[in-house]
Amino acid sequence: MTAAVLSIGSNLGDRAATLQAAVDALRPWLRAVSPVYETPPWGPVPQDPYLNAVVLVADARATPRDWLSRAHAAEQAAGRTREVRWGPRTLDVDVVAVDDLVSDHPELTLPHPRAHERAFVLVPWAAADAAAVLGGRPVADLIAALPTGDVAGVVRTSVELA
Repeated sequence: MTAAVLSIGSNLGDRAATLQAAVDALRPWLRAVSPVYETPPWGPVPQDPYLNAVVLVADARATPRDWLSRAHAAEQAAGRTREVRWGPRTLDVDVVAVDDLVSDHPELTLPHPRAHERAFVLVPWAAADAAAVLGGRPVADLIAALPTGDVAGVVRTSVELA
């Protein structure tokens, strides 16, 4: 059984419907989905706020590359294009972690190399799994180590994904 943590985010179009479509695409493997949070954009490109959530999935036969393929398929179904790095997007699905695997493969680095510094990943993940661990450290400790403003910028919404 492989278990994966996927971060989903959208800041173009109907953000909530796009996140729901991503959850629906992952439904065969779905274990849990976090609440939805509105978050400021990350990176150097000016853009609108995101809606973000974390999806916990599991599959007895999936490899890390399978999770990456499923993430890309969900993005493609949402009309994702990769025109500007860290730019606006209909859907972004990142493979954050797969079990406790560590890999520096150029196609898929595990755990995600910047997940530990991104409140928009860690806060939803902790909400979905209070015992979550990333890189041997409790996610709750990673959140506590972030700048207060980063964590305060992750605001829970009333949007519910089913």
